[in-house]
Amino acid sequence: MSAEDENRQRLTQALDLNRYVPAQITLLSNKLSAGASACYRKHFGVGIVEWRLLSLLAIETPLSAHRMCQSIGLDKSAVSRALRSMENQGYIQSNPDPDDARRVTIHMMPTGQAIHDRILQVAIKREELLLADFSDSELETLLQLLQKMNNRVETVNSYYPKQT
Repeated sequence: MSAEDENRQRLTQALDLNRYVPAQITLLSNKLSAGASACYRKHFGVGIVEWRLLSLLAIETPLSAHRMCQSIGLDKSAVSRALRSMENQGYIQSNPDPDDARRVTIHMMPTGQAIHDRILQVAIKREELLLADFSDSELETLLQLLQKMNNRVETVNSYYPKQT
């Protein structure tokens, strides 16, 4: 029996969540996101979505909300709520886009940069704790494998089963 047939048979019987890569990635991501969100809310008053947006703005500012959604893969409503909250806290400022009056651009404010810099130290420590059992070569391999999977996301997301 070929590996493809074995894989198909395995999936038709029941998903083995311990061997199904998308489930393992999702479980890990959900647990890490929930832990980070709880930590950041308790100590800094922002959740994981706000942190992701602050991280993005620390790299590139100004940005449109649309570009933010594309970059971090979140839906527009979650990003809109987070941006409103961040603007109310004085972390960001939205201004009309000079090239398109229907859009706004988001700018990081000094208070946003300051909270970003504080959270960044915690995020780096959390990553160190997560990866503590990895050797340098294992970490490089992990990063390469994750990048390979990331490069396949568009192909995966464009797959639809044939109509029967």
